[in-house]
Amino acid sequence: MYAYISGKVVEKSPTYTVVDNHGIGYFINITLNTFTAIGEKEEVRLYTHEQILEDAHNLFGFYTTQERDLFEQLITVSGIGCNTARIILSSLTVNELSNAIANDDVKTIQAVKGIGPKTAQRIIIDLKDKLKKNDFPTEIFAAQNNTIKNEALSALTILGFNKVAVDKALDKLLRQMPDATVETLIKEALKVL
Repeated sequence: MYAYISGKVVEKSPTYTVVDNHGIGYFINITLNTFTAIGEKEEVRLYTHEQILEDAHNLFGFYTTQERDLFEQLITVSGIGCNTARIILSSLTVNELSNAIANDDVKTIQAVKGIGPKTAQRIIIDLKDKLKKNDFPTEIFAAQNNTIKNEALSALTILGFNKVAVDKALDKLLRQMPDATVETLIKEALKVL
């Protein structure tokens, strides 16, 4: 229904943003890569995908059309829903995922939390020809360095992970990488949770 929503960023976290468009605040679920791309921008245009359920209408927003298109391809794969696709695109950039699919790299896709070898293979089998056919463009997002452990903890608990387990994983990761960004923390935590 909505191709994109432009407006003022009212609220932002690693998993969602609220965009004010002419007095209406849209709650939009985002990926970690979109969070990074938004950075400190006050105005943003997010390309959207609307999920309509019996009890909810959810908006998923993406900083680029390429990320939205890849998300929409992912949810066509049996066993991949919107939240799983969002976790995949939070763990891997569009470029990383496209390359993994093109190169039959099951290991890279399987590194995403909740993705087993069969699902990773299914993603490759289902999407390889579609991505080639569409000459799928790729993009790499830059990282921002202005985030903290609490944002990573909040993002991971919103994604459904146990708060105690997340807290322990983040503490361990911070000891190994004291200068890590919130994006790095979340990506690494998704690999070990």
